[in-house]
Amino acid sequence: MEKQIVFLSHGGGPLPLLGDPGHRELVDYLQALPGKLNQPDAILVISAHWEQDSPTVTSALQPELIYDYYGFPRESYEIAYPCPGSPELAQQVTQALQEAGIDAHMDGERGLDHGVFVPLKLMYPQANIPCVQLSLVNTLDAALHWRIGEALRSLEVDRLLAIGSGFSFHNMTAFRAPYDRSAREMNIAFEQWLTRICSTEELSESERRKQLIEWEQAPYARFCHPREEHLLPLHVCVAMAGRASDSNASIEVLGKSAGMFHWL
Repeated sequence: MEKQIVFLSHGGGPLPLLGDPGHRELVDYLQALPGKLNQPDAILVISAHWEQDSPTVTSALQPELIYDYYGFPRESYEIAYPCPGSPELAQQVTQALQEAGIDAHMDGERGLDHGVFVPLKLMYPQANIPCVQLSLVNTLDAALHWRIGEALRSLEVDRLLAIGSGFSFHNMTAFRAPYDRSAREMNIAFEQWLTRICSTEELSESERRKQLIEWEQAPYARFCHPREEHLLPLHVCVAMAGRASDSNASIEVLGKSAGMFHWL
């Protein structure tokens, strides 16, 4: 069964769709990315913007959108992305997690948050590919999210695209602050560490797992992630792939270096 996996640094709220100059590289990247992928028949998104007591999967046939941001122009709340859902895929994801001993549930009411519809509107504007969203677990336990990724390896869904939608740098205070050389150096140091861990074939998979579960030991980890919800979708992706990334990219988003990883 063909699976493609990508981790995206998805930018700030709806800004990638509003012509924000700080997101120009991100928009160009996301619009070009489908040309490097095989056309998927279904999309599974693990978004940083949904946390539950246990992993939960959207199962609505026609999921609505959740505008989970505030203080943006009116058009931000009129964005449309009428993609179909896939109760069948939701069931398969839930079953894969349950068979791995992970308590998982489906939610037929919840819609898709901006960690899903913003990147997908740039990647697949036709909105014709069935999509489901998988939540994080609100303990933010890295080892548990690694287990979730391992469990998803068993999915027998042909032409599936799994997307971890987060941000490899997510310090909101630093985003809003004037340029600071020391902040830039800390951002780059963490990005270099993360890229090496996710991309090098010199690490065994057990060592890669250890390094990512103990990510707080990385250079300036807690400066880059005061709270780790935007990093954990990457843990799910790396564990689901079970190997080093095939390629990666570094782009500028809101004046910070942000990483993308691909398993194709």
